[in-house]
Amino acid sequence: MSSDSATRQHPATRIELAIGGMTCASCANRIERRLNKLDGVTASVNYATEKASVQYGDDITPRDLVTQVEKAGYTAELPSPPAPDTDASAAEDDPTHALRTRVIVSAVLSVPVIAMAMVPAWQFTYWQWASLTLAAPVLVWGALPFHIAAWKNLRLGAATMDTLVSMGTIAAFLWSLYALFLGTAGEPGMIHPFEFTVARTDGSANIYLEVAAGVTTFILLGRYFEVRSKRRAGAALRTLLELGAKEVSVLRGGIEERVPADSLVVGDRFVVRPGEKIATDGVVEEGTSSIDMSMLTGESVPVEAGPGATVAGATVNAGGRLVVRASRVGSDTQLAQMAKLVEDAQSGKAEVQRLADRVSGVFVPVVIVLALATLGFWLGVGGSADVAFTAAVAVLIIACPCALGLATPTALLVGTGRGAQLGILIKGPEVLETTRGIDTVVLDKTGTVTTGQMTLVDVHVTRGETAEEVLALAGAVENASEHPIARAIARAAVDRTGELGPVQEFVGIEGLGVRATVRGHAVVAGRAALLAESGQELPADLERAKAEAEAAGRTAVAVGWDGRARAVLVVADAVKPTSAEAVRRLRALGLTPILLTGDNEAVARAVAAEVGIDEVIAQVLPADKVDVVKRLRSEGRTVAMVGDGVNDAAALAEADLGLAMGTGTDVAIEAGDLVLVRGDLRAAADAIRLARRTLATIKGNLFWAFAYNVAALPLAAAGLLNPMIAGAAMAFSSVFVVSNSLRLRGFKPIDQGAGPRR
Repeated sequence: MSSDSATRQHPATRIELAIGGMTCASCANRIERRLNKLDGVTASVNYATEKASVQYGDDITPRDLVTQVEKAGYTAELPSPPAPDTDASAAEDDPTHALRTRVIVSAVLSVPVIAMAMVPAWQFTYWQWASLTLAAPVLVWGALPFHIAAWKNLRLGAATMDTLVSMGTIAAFLWSLYALFLGTAGEPGMIHPFEFTVARTDGSANIYLEVAAGVTTFILLGRYFEVRSKRRAGAALRTLLELGAKEVSVLRGGIEERVPADSLVVGDRFVVRPGEKIATDGVVEEGTSSIDMSMLTGESVPVEAGPGATVAGATVNAGGRLVVRASRVGSDTQLAQMAKLVEDAQSGKAEVQRLADRVSGVFVPVVIVLALATLGFWLGVGGSADVAFTAAVAVLIIACPCALGLATPTALLVGTGRGAQLGILIKGPEVLETTRGIDTVVLDKTGTVTTGQMTLVDVHVTRGETAEEVLALAGAVENASEHPIARAIARAAVDRTGELGPVQEFVGIEGLGVRATVRGHAVVAGRAALLAESGQELPADLERAKAEAEAAGRTAVAVGWDGRARAVLVVADAVKPTSAEAVRRLRALGLTPILLTGDNEAVARAVAAEVGIDEVIAQVLPADKVDVVKRLRSEGRTVAMVGDGVNDAAALAEADLGLAMGTGTDVAIEAGDLVLVRGDLRAAADAIRLARRTLATIKGNLFWAFAYNVAALPLAAAGLLNPMIAGAAMAFSSVFVVSNSLRLRGFKPIDQGAGPRR
């Protein structure tokens, strides 16, 4: 922006800034507090998505916001249009690549250092110098991100877990250098024996290189999984925007011209052939067809569209040729608005603060003060400088979160690995914190509770006819149509009767049905009104079957031939065989199920009754689904959402916990927190149980890691901490955390004998 005045906005302007440099949730809190100090500014910083959603008045400019963030020691960028080579640039800027390299190199160098320090039999004549050679690159290069973050925090007068990691590892490394070059630790043949005694020592013979290298590697590993998880945050929006048509046939001067879809302007007339996506929102001017709206609305039955009908971009033309006049393009389309819904829902989520980061706000400053107090105490009582410094360094070393670095990644690794074996994908530790409090589960109907595909569910025939004969004739006629209901009848006919016969004189009547000649019979299939036109009125029994089907929200297709109505075929989006059992399992976990759908009330009630759901919310648009989730949350409920379609993506992001069916669309999968690879709703119950168990394991690990630190700090401060006891205790703490995490490998689905633990 060229000037300050150019950037001035109207009151209550909202902007989203891309934030860089955050290393933990406390960073997000610091930026948020800094922005909210400005008059008229309301800011919410999301650590997971690395974005700040800011609302500000006319006295503030976007540049003021950026400056404020930079003063806090971080970077901020104003929103800009995406570059055309987004994928390429994303690959080049992938932060996980460099971090993964840092983790691997550090691990390769650290393992022998730790092994030599812990196993006296491997301590050859000059092992300590070999340890120094291997550990130095880990501390200088591997731990560089922690040192940089600690320096930034120091300049701002703040302290985070990065500060503690940096100080502890540097202290351990510097003392090791002192012991090697000025003490007796560098002498040939020096060993670190295991001595389980508590006694004072001057530290001149002790090195802590395994502490410096090990802590660095473990914390880097945790940071890698954290960064990898955060990168998924924006994938839902990219996937959603890619769903639209890439090219379109525009009518110019009566001639079709193939152009990129993003070049359309309002008023352009374009052609949509059968099977093609509609390029943008518009109004049909010519032709009639069936439009598959399920991707946007969740409606299982295609909608008939003729001249004057409004159609949405990215929906699929399932029938005839259409000429559409564009009414909305670009960011005004329904698809783009849905992308905005997903974005708003994601940025509106309160950032997940890890327990380690929350505790570090108090723990880190206390440890630093305690280390300084220890140094001052021993000097004050006449102790030698060696004894005083050894005790102070011991405080920092014992406070180093070695087991803490393993607490989250090991539990997450084992939990997610076990989940993958069971068809459950947990996207990261931040999604686990809400699982224990979930009390309501909102289930999308189409594709989640139901198959999402039209299926023949019943055949009613008049006396003297057989279902096989009806399906053989009706299936042959419908096989010539591309309508989803026709395809369902044709599939069922092939399954029941085998190969379908040829048809002659096929005629499709849009919105009513089809006619054709099969085996010499003049067959009509479609609405009852189509049969009535040729004098084929439905007899009482078929009329009753039709009324019952429609009352249950199903589609009734009348079939007749040779002047008489013979049957009614009932087609519906069938309920999955496992859905009722899944609902029972969700109830056993203490959850209240709610059915949410874009379908009509009758269809929704029928499905809900079949699977055992009492509460139904029907005929909702994508934006309404988000509003429903918001309303439930405002009532004090903690909501999980299970869905599979594009129309569910925003609601999945808005819910406290989003569970996406892996058989659904990519955007739903990306927007969800947990992904159920199988199309089996029973996996939702297992996913919640596994997520709760993994969260409990992480919390248990964190508790024992901190308990170890707190218990050992007094010994260190008293100068009574033998280095070998410290090493053994640290090793035991790490082994305990890993062993506790490995217990997750025994998690079993309810089918395999595990009960519904809460």
